[in-house]
This record gives sequence, structure tokens and C-alpha cells, in this order.
Amino acid sequence: MRAQGLIEIYRCLGDISRLRIMSLLDHAPLCVYHVQEVLGLGQVAASKHLSYLRRHGLVTAQRYQQWMIYSITAPHPTELDWQLRCLRECASVSTELKADLIKLKACRSSCCWVDTLSKPTSFKRLTRSSTSETGRKSHE
Repeated sequence: MRAQGLIEIYRCLGDISRLRIMSLLDHAPLCVYHVQEVLGLGQVAASKHLSYLRRHGLVTAQRYQQWMIYSITAPHPTELDWQLRCLRECASVSTELKADLIKLKACRSSCCWVDTLSKPTSFKRLTRSSTSETGRKSHE
């Protein structure tokens, strides 16, 4: 086990907002809107937390049109896998983390297309088939 990697993970998860974000990302890729809605954060605060997690290698970001879609880094280090398993256990008993998942389910219906972006082939297909307001195909 790499102690330095574990320390970085704990620094990231040491903030309640980032901990809650990781719990949400453990279920599916999300855009900043999801994080804002579920955690009740402003766009700047949500983006800063996601940026922090990205800088430290816990999440990756992929652009789709005007949105940034965030997901947990794959493949992720063993140390992160252990912490995610622990977080899942905590989410099953934590009222706050359970409430977050309920809110996430409700707000994801408004942009359920994000789920299809979890596979690289789906991302390319959606990008190619997207059309602009004039009806022409948009470019990647």
C-alpha cells in the first residue's frame, strides 16, 4: 500500500462536500448541475470541489457540448477502491448520504442523458448525432 496515495485520498475526503460528491459519483457520472442540486451548492463552489478532486486524481472530466461530465477515475488505485467500499457502507446508514441519493434520483430525470455518457462509444455517438438549432449535425 502506498501511504502517500492514501493520505491524498483522505485529504480529498476530509471535506464533507467532497465526501458527498464522491458518494454520488460512485453511482454514476454527473454534471455540475447534479452536484449543485443535490448538495445545495452554488455553481462556483460545486465546480471548485470537483476541480479539487480532479487535480488529486480521484475524478476525471469529459466535455459534452457545454457540460462537463465528472466520473470516478477508472481504473482507480486500490486505496481509492477501499475507501469507496467504506463510503458505500456509510451511505447505507448515513441519513445525509441516503438523502443525497434520493435527491440525485429526482434531479437526474431532468438530464438522464448523462448516464449514456459513461461508455466511450456512447459519448461519441451522442456527440455525432447531436444537432444544432438549424438542424445540421454538430461537429465533434
